[in-house]
Amino acid sequence: MVASSAFAEQLRFSKSDAGDAYDFSYQWVDYAQQTQNMRFTLPKKALFSKFRKFRAYNPDFAVKHVQREVRKYLKQNPLSGISISYGNELSDISISGRNPSDVAKASREIRSQETAIFNDYLASQFYHQFTDHQNSPGIKPDHVRIAQESVAMLASTKSVILDIVNVKNIRLVTNYVLGFVQNIPYSPLESRLTSSGAGFNVPAKVLWENQGDCDSKMTLTIAMLRALMPRIKMVMIYIDQHAFIGLELLPELGDVTIVHQGRTFVLGDPTGPRLMPLGQLSFESEQAIRAKHYTAEIFD
Repeated sequence: MVASSAFAEQLRFSKSDAGDAYDFSYQWVDYAQQTQNMRFTLPKKALFSKFRKFRAYNPDFAVKHVQREVRKYLKQNPLSGISISYGNELSDISISGRNPSDVAKASREIRSQETAIFNDYLASQFYHQFTDHQNSPGIKPDHVRIAQESVAMLASTKSVILDIVNVKNIRLVTNYVLGFVQNIPYSPLESRLTSSGAGFNVPAKVLWENQGDCDSKMTLTIAMLRALMPRIKMVMIYIDQHAFIGLELLPELGDVTIVHQGRTFVLGDPTGPRLMPLGQLSFESEQAIRAKHYTAEIFD
């Protein structure tokens, strides 16, 4: 499919204090070269409370937390005949003892506790472990969960958008949201595997700062679409240095799609600056999809 040659042009953005809320106002040009306007109000509490402590992942803090919790566990559940020493890295724990079977048993128990504690720590920080299409591991923000927990904040946008679009049609509503997010200024994506979430903005921060990288824009788009369409199945798609969305609906001729877990998803790119409706991707992104150089996370 030949992608649109139009590029994002956000004509106006403003936000103003409205007591216990903020009013947001936007004007932009969509992929059909039509000028669009939108105004909505978001409560201050919803904007600023949920992800107030969200930060870039710090591996040193993670190691200290896990080792502290492992020590606490072993103090409460001592291992007879076992000596333990700790290093400076995650899993850098030396276990020794006279009986090899006791050492092996202790090692399994400690590794199990360490894994559980580490995953709980990541979840508490809105992060999770991630593997890309080349099976390279990393730690990234849990975009699915962040989007899920941002839906309530965006509830007020539903009536505004449906009044503007005026038709409860999945593709038309999605194209409106894609155009809105594509026109939010873009900030480059840091490496997903090495950046530890640096540069990622949660949906509230994308709106507040009026900027976001592709992961941030994807997460905002998914959250807005879920607020609009509570039952539609969606998917988050990751390729090298880029991300986009997929919706489970009947494809039209020329749509770029994937089949994931037995479901067909029509893909869309909310990043910009190129303006493209649902079903279109850039040539590079479409090539990555066709080569299956992507990973996907279901958003039910």
